[in-house]
Amino acid sequence: MTAVLSDVFSAAGPLAAGVSGYRMRTQQLELAERIAVAMADNSILVAEAGTGTGKTYAYLVPAVLSGGKVIVSTGTKNLQDQLFSRDIPTIRKALGSPIKVALLKGRANYLCHYHLERSLADGRFLSREDAAYARRIARFAKQTRSGDKAECADVPENAAVWGMVTSTRDNCLGQECPHHKECFVLAARREALAADLVVVNHHLFFADVMLRDEGTAELLPACNAVIFDEAHQLPEVASLFFGESVSTAQLLELARDARIEGVASARDCLDLPVACGTLDKAARDLRLTLPVEPARHGLSQIQDRAGFDDGIAAVIDAIETLVAVLETQAQRADGLENCWRRGGELLNRMKSWQNGANGDFVRWVETYTHALQLNATPLAIADIMQKQMSGHPRAWIFTSATLAVQDDFSHYRAEMGLGDACSARWESPFDYPRQALLYAPRSLPDPNHPAYTEAVVKAAFPVLQASGGRAFFLCTSLRAMRRIHELLGTYLAQAGLDLPLLLQGELSKNELLERFRRLGNAVLIGSQSFWEGVDVRGDALSLVVIDKLPFAPPDDPVLSARIEKLKNAGRNAFMEYQLPRAVINVKQGAGRLIRDETDRGVLMICDPRLIGKPYGKRIWRSLPPMRRSRELADALAFFSPVAEA
Repeated sequence: MTAVLSDVFSAAGPLAAGVSGYRMRTQQLELAERIAVAMADNSILVAEAGTGTGKTYAYLVPAVLSGGKVIVSTGTKNLQDQLFSRDIPTIRKALGSPIKVALLKGRANYLCHYHLERSLADGRFLSREDAAYARRIARFAKQTRSGDKAECADVPENAAVWGMVTSTRDNCLGQECPHHKECFVLAARREALAADLVVVNHHLFFADVMLRDEGTAELLPACNAVIFDEAHQLPEVASLFFGESVSTAQLLELARDARIEGVASARDCLDLPVACGTLDKAARDLRLTLPVEPARHGLSQIQDRAGFDDGIAAVIDAIETLVAVLETQAQRADGLENCWRRGGELLNRMKSWQNGANGDFVRWVETYTHALQLNATPLAIADIMQKQMSGHPRAWIFTSATLAVQDDFSHYRAEMGLGDACSARWESPFDYPRQALLYAPRSLPDPNHPAYTEAVVKAAFPVLQASGGRAFFLCTSLRAMRRIHELLGTYLAQAGLDLPLLLQGELSKNELLERFRRLGNAVLIGSQSFWEGVDVRGDALSLVVIDKLPFAPPDDPVLSARIEKLKNAGRNAFMEYQLPRAVINVKQGAGRLIRDETDRGVLMICDPRLIGKPYGKRIWRSLPPMRRSRELADALAFFSPVAEA
């Protein structure tokens, strides 16, 4: 295939003829050739390709030409949609390929006829707006072929009502459903099974393969290659799905669904609504035992809190009571039988978490605004991952713009259980020495100093003035994000500058980005959501400020348990685990700055540890080869009219 690929990617090839703005890039061709070899050999390849390499085409072209069945898994649904709607059709057309392509999402993305019908009949919506949305969804259900909620333009994708008209693994009736033949989830699965190239996302891939439930488990045996894009996200996603969890939201949904099914099929069972009400109250009371602010809590933190253990016990008692009542009614309707089965599964998961017998897992709790989730997460995923990848021979491709620390992939291979798998790295084709400057200011205090955030804003403000806005402030905590927003507002008012300030959370991520691009001189202050997966090309973004090196907080329950495990094994947890993760995160944040050959900008990393600590060298040496300076004058000069000309 190598000769074919060199023709396809050449300046006179089909991509050049069929893709607007296409240019031959050596890095892209070499990456495509390495991927093709791995696919032919059924081997593993770990590949880092810098921003601008064109890695999407580099893996899609070999996938399209391979003649086998390929699964492509992405980090986000946005990229999933982009591949399916834009990139793959472009390549198919350019290559004249007849391959069949399918898009498969998690079941929560597909309208469920049964739950829509039940919710409309029950009519207990949280607001008039939700009731209006439900009517629009009902009209959409009669028109849509896919049932994908992303296609329902009249109802926001994050509207609460979607939870009432889509199914979950828990509440799907399966073959017992009266709408089984017209099920959108099953239709999407059938298309995926018949396709040559299937586009999924990491969450769906792992949820399905681990749970053997949603359809990917059926796809995998017939598949010749799995390609993971944005593969740096996999350790976190895999940990989530190799673990176990149960949330108060699931308990509330069970209580709600059991009540609705009871109204439809067991009105004479007076114990059922009482049991549903008891579980509903117990789940809400359990959430109230922990602080309102969303956070992660280790076991030692929560077991000391008054009411938490009693709250767990009350929930278990309430589920046991509801399950006992449902057992007496299960034969009356498929929906009631489903609730009985779900109740039994949730009861087992609650008891398993309460007992916590498995020492290879860490137990912890995450709180959200209205919910609480009990988690048991594996301390290591390498062995589990190896087991999932064994069996039928196929190629496994792991690619991202950020996988290595300098040129070293050992941390990633070790964490993912990839042994001595082949790895390769390609630099970005962008001219970083000309296009970008890394500025590390002098004289900032230690990041733990009480006035550190104030010092960051003071140091960054002159650069912000010189850039005329057009900036991202990437923060490592929500508290710092809000404080920086407040301080910048004061600074701008005092300086008489009219630069729009945008804050993460004020609007949806996509709406904020759209406003940022449209305004052209805005300052967007964000936390984790904006460190990756954000693409702003051109003059609208010319300055990226990182407040601190993004080390995970040491009191994070999963991190602290993993550090303890590594220390007990006589290993250096900081160098082997914490530092590589921080490097990957810094590379992601830095990657927001230069997205095109014509982009110019300053990356300002405020944290003095970048220069003052021995490990700082490993961080900045892992970044693209920008010019580097500690002088404010150099940062200001970068934005002078002469420099930009």
